[in-house]
Amino acid sequence: MNNELKKRILSSIILIPIIFLIIINGSIIFNLFLTVCLVIILYEWHMMSKNKNYYYFGIFFLILSFYTIYKIYNFKDDHLFFIFILLICISTDIGGFVFGKLFKGPKLTSISPNKTYSGAIGGYMFSILTVTLFFEFSLLSLNKNDILINTYVMIILISSVSQLGDILISYFKRLSNIKDTGKIIPGHGGLLDRADGMVFAFPFSYIVLSINFNFF
Repeated sequence: MNNELKKRILSSIILIPIIFLIIINGSIIFNLFLTVCLVIILYEWHMMSKNKNYYYFGIFFLILSFYTIYKIYNFKDDHLFFIFILLICISTDIGGFVFGKLFKGPKLTSISPNKTYSGAIGGYMFSILTVTLFFEFSLLSLNKNDILINTYVMIILISSVSQLGDILISYFKRLSNIKDTGKIIPGHGGLLDRADGMVFAFPFSYIVLSINFNFF
């Protein structure tokens, strides 16, 4: 196991529980956390794309994306939808990374050379497994009967958008000739490197919620 992989695993073990504690602890702490994240990501985007003709579009989109994150977090005063989307994005990322490293295989796209078909399939599989286990063992008032066909449709759709977001940010990084958007998270790079799928998945999910589609 190389040094970068060790850093990646260790930082994930530390960060994921902290993020979920922030989510659970309520609006003021979460809003502060969200604001800090937005500022960092805007800065990373600025440094990466300040001389590009899509710079202002990216700024606008990121602000809009974080607005939808805020709205979903407060949707019906219930954080369940937010946790659902977040779990899909995180598990898609983990599944893609692990399966891609283990099985390798054909490249998914030349835009992002590290992305493979095995990684994409792993992202879908791990996100489905994670959400299913969440519904099965959550301390919230949920049970396996809450999982509808709509839930699995949304898992696949959100996972797909998250993976596409990852590829799109990779494309922008290639245009800027950089490997990572920053160095704030050891082993991962910048905050945008880790949230690239989320900044697309949340706006998509907000649109779906706004048309009263039942996630579960």
